[in-house]
Amino acid sequence: MAERSAPRAFPVRVDAVLVQAVIAAALSFAHLHDLAVAAGQDGWKAWAYPISVDLLLVAAWKRLRSGESKAAGWCWFLVALTASLGANIATAGLLDLDHVPASLRIVVAGWPAIAFLGGTLLAQGPADPAPDLREQDVETTNEAAQQGSAPVPASVSRPAAPASRPVLAAPPTDRASRRALAACSNSHWIWN
Repeated sequence: MAERSAPRAFPVRVDAVLVQAVIAAALSFAHLHDLAVAAGQDGWKAWAYPISVDLLLVAAWKRLRSGESKAAGWCWFLVALTASLGANIATAGLLDLDHVPASLRIVVAGWPAIAFLGGTLLAQGPADPAPDLREQDVETTNEAAQQGSAPVPASVSRPAAPASRPVLAAPPTDRASRRALAACSNSHWIWN
């Protein structure tokens, strides 16, 4: 009797989502290239535009997945997505590629600076706000471990507010107090 061998495993799982992603990337890449050529960019410059847009999309997606500064990630993701989607729509016959408007030529010519700014901001990320506090927390934890007591994080002990700074009271929560305050301040429209 012949033994059946186990099916061979592929190093990369090929599924419908991966195939769709490759097709979408190839079509978008071609549309961005065609638009760059129509806008006056030729040779290697026309090929650099799709790479630039796709890399900005990847950098923004990476930022979104990292969990830090999602606003910046979404901002640059939408900028790159708009560039990609705009090229896809423009090359779908809605734009005469033989007579590209000057405004589109300006946008294409300005794209490298926009992509550089976005990529740089995404690559740099937010500044680490308090490296000293983290080092202090580690030192406190190490000292506490040596002494056998529970550590007190440095972030818990904050300096007191200066005495010259006024303390603001919370606004009144009950309806009668709000109306009385509104009548005194002559601005009852704020509280209604």
